[in-house]
Amino acid sequence: EITVETIPEKEAEPITSSDVGSNGRSISPRARKLAKEKRVVLEAVRGSGPGGRIIERDILEAIREGKRLTPLAQKKKEAEGLTVPCDQPDCGKYKTSDLLTSSAASAGYSDVPLSNIRKIIAASMYNSLQNSAQLTHHLSASAGNMLQLRREVKARKEDGYPYDITLNDMVCYAVVKSLLLHSGANAHFLGDHIRIFDQVNLGMAVDTDRGLMVPSLPNADRYSLPELSLQLKEIARSSKKGSISPDLLVPEAATFTISNLGNYGVEMFTPVINLPQVGILGVNTIIQRPATLADGSFGFLPFIGLSLTYDHRALDGGPATLFLAEFKKQIELLNPGLVDCPAHTIAYYPDNLLT
Repeated sequence: EITVETIPEKEAEPITSSDVGSNGRSISPRARKLAKEKRVVLEAVRGSGPGGRIIERDILEAIREGKRLTPLAQKKKEAEGLTVPCDQPDCGKYKTSDLLTSSAASAGYSDVPLSNIRKIIAASMYNSLQNSAQLTHHLSASAGNMLQLRREVKARKEDGYPYDITLNDMVCYAVVKSLLLHSGANAHFLGDHIRIFDQVNLGMAVDTDRGLMVPSLPNADRYSLPELSLQLKEIARSSKKGSISPDLLVPEAATFTISNLGNYGVEMFTPVINLPQVGILGVNTIIQRPATLADGSFGFLPFIGLSLTYDHRALDGGPATLFLAEFKKQIELLNPGLVDCPAHTIAYYPDNLLT
């Protein structure tokens, strides 16, 4: 037991800038050292030295009154930068449950438990970044033809055209065409070998009430633009409804993935790869940029931002850039004639999503 008599207070020590406590009061070096060793709550100590300075005698008195933190509370206070509430001068021993954040004692918050799907997403994203060599290339493509094609679809729908082909559908169509020409991006990295696919199983990030889902559309390369539009809407609807096949949600089901944040106004981002896939394309919003017009004058043209993240273990920068450049080319080659592309031999039925 430490008492006031066991450690007599020496003569008053000069005050330095380092002797000022967090509460604005000064404290002697001996008092500070003893308070730290004995886990004394300085906020609860009244200084009896000159000008209210806390001296060793005050710390000894606080120890006697039990104004101390438990060892666990002291560790938590130091690790998380917490503070100790003391509305009353004769407060007693403090536990971890008594600690408060340094910002405000009455700050409101709520703890939301992780859903099962959020746990899966968190584990998958962490695993992806920890176990691959990811980097991102950014590029932009002229969106004039895309927008013209979209206007053509809207005009035709008024006359009974059955397909609502969106900008996202066009992007997916251009990606599929590009992957067929640059198969190195249409692959899985499997540790000791790379599996390059002949067909394109296209993954598409879908935001649902339960969290982000990335269903796969098998054999996306078999469809015309109108057919692809129908298929993509079906898997998005099934994902949001919760009726999508679990077999289509595993990362291995897709050979490449698209994540479109253009509707949210995002101008640039770095998507995370769904391993074992070797690439993912982030699609950004369309913005007006200064450019030279066809007649040589200066004006503004619409451009869509593209962000390709790839696994450098499987794909070098050169081939990755060539794939992205090809995608830019395919975007700029889109034309209104695509709305009249004849149907392929595979008719559209939801059951075909697994064929």
